[in-house]
Amino acid sequence: MRAVSISASRPYEVRIGSGLLSDLGAQLRGLFDAPRSVMVVSDDTVSALYGPAAERSLRDAGFCSERFVFPHGERSKTLSTYAALQQALLTAGFTRSDLIVALGGGVAGDLAGFAAATYQRGIPYVQVPTTLLSAVDSSVGGKTAVNLPGGKNQVGAFHQPVLVLCDPELLHSLPPQEYQNGCGELVKYAMLSGDPLYSALLSEPVSRLPEQVISACVEIKRDFVQSDEWDTGCRRLLNFGHTVGHAIESCSHYAVSHGQAVAIGMAVLTRAACHRGLCTPEALSDLERLLASYDLPTHTDFSAQAIARAALSDKKRRGDRLPLILPEAVGRCRVETIPARDFVSWLRDGGLS
Repeated sequence: MRAVSISASRPYEVRIGSGLLSDLGAQLRGLFDAPRSVMVVSDDTVSALYGPAAERSLRDAGFCSERFVFPHGERSKTLSTYAALQQALLTAGFTRSDLIVALGGGVAGDLAGFAAATYQRGIPYVQVPTTLLSAVDSSVGGKTAVNLPGGKNQVGAFHQPVLVLCDPELLHSLPPQEYQNGCGELVKYAMLSGDPLYSALLSEPVSRLPEQVISACVEIKRDFVQSDEWDTGCRRLLNFGHTVGHAIESCSHYAVSHGQAVAIGMAVLTRAACHRGLCTPEALSDLERLLASYDLPTHTDFSAQAIARAALSDKKRRGDRLPLILPEAVGRCRVETIPARDFVSWLRDGGLS
C-alpha cells in the first residue's frame, strides 16, 4: 500500500492499494475511537457492484451502516438529490459524531462531500473512489458541489475528507469510455508536471500502472492543495481545460463526459495560445500527441458563441475578467487573465466556428 499525506486545514491520508475496499471498516476503526453510524452514498451502478462489500466490511468492524442510492450520471448531481440525501441522514438519526462514505466516482464524491460539509454544519466523510477520474483527481482536495440548471458545480463548499481509500481493483469493472474519461485528467496532470509522468503515459497504458499513476497524480495535487487550499492562487492551474470543458458539458446536457470535455478544452486553449504566440508549437504538438495516444477528442461542434455563453456562469470568472490556464511548454503552465468579452475570439483562435 502507498500512502500520501495531505497537510490541509484537516490533515488526512490518501491510501492506495489493492483490497482496501474489503478493509474499509478496519481502516475507519483506526481513525475513530468508537463505532459510528455510516451512510454509504453511491449511484445505482456502483451500489450494485460494491455496496454489499462496503457494508459487510463496515458491519464486521462494528459500524451501523445505511445506504443512500441515486441514479447514476451527472444529471443526478442536483439540489434535489442533495436534499434527499440530507433528509435520509436526518431520518436515520445521524448526528455530528457519525460519518458519510462516498463510494463511487466524481458525482458521488461531490454530492456526498457537499452533504457532509453542510449536514448539521459539518460531519466527517471518507472518499472511496471507484473511477480513474475520481481516484486521480476529484476525491482529493476538498472541493464539493452540486450543479444548477445553468452551470456545473455552482453550489458547494470546501470540506476536506478524513481519509481517501483508492483500491485499484475497483477500476477493473470500468467500461472503456469511463476509463478514457479519467485519462483526460491524467493528461492535464502530465502537462502541468512534465516528466516523469508525461513520458510514463506515452510509454505504457495506464491500466498497467494504476497504483503508480494514481500516486503520481495525488502527489502533484497534494502540492497544489497544500500551497493554495482555497483555490485563489497556484491551485487554479488545476483548472487547465476546465473552463471550456465545463461549458461543453453544459451545452451537451452532460452527454459529453467530463474527461472528454476537459481534453477538448485543453486542446482549444492551447491552439489559441499557440496562435497568439503565448505557447510554443512544440507544446501544442506534445499535448495533441498525448491526447491522441488515449483516443481523446480535440474538437467540438458547439460554436464559439455557445461555449462563451455557457462559460459566463463559470465560477472562476471574476466580474468581467476570466482566467485561462495556458501551457507554455510541457511541465510549465500559467494563468492568463483576459476580459470576458474577448473569450469568443480566443475560442475562434482555438478552432471553434
